[in-house]
Amino acid sequence: MEENKQPLNEQEAEDMEPDLITLTDEEGSEYTFEVVDAVDHGGVHYMAMVPYVEEEKQLEEEDLELVIMKVGQDGEGEFLDVVEEDEELYEISRIFEKRLSDEFDIQQ
Repeated sequence: MEENKQPLNEQEAEDMEPDLITLTDEEGSEYTFEVVDAVDHGGVHYMAMVPYVEEEKQLEEEDLELVIMKVGQDGEGEFLDVVEEDEELYEISRIFEKRLSDEFDIQQ
């Protein structure tokens, strides 16, 4: 039976692209992450990210660590910051765990 494949429109193709962000550490090293979820909680916007891997085969071979960052804003615009407070990190981690548990095998 022949499959009826329709070409993707521009919006559908864009939706399938990973949402990538490149962060630079204090030593100038760059790291690329894929944003897997985002949530607003307590007036703060949080993003859940995993290190970006180009090939799906790598995903099976590696345990990816979820990185949670919060979005801040200053006079120069938005920036990402680490969640330093233990209670805040625990609370936000639980929210992302519930939201992402169907899609990812989350181990604590």
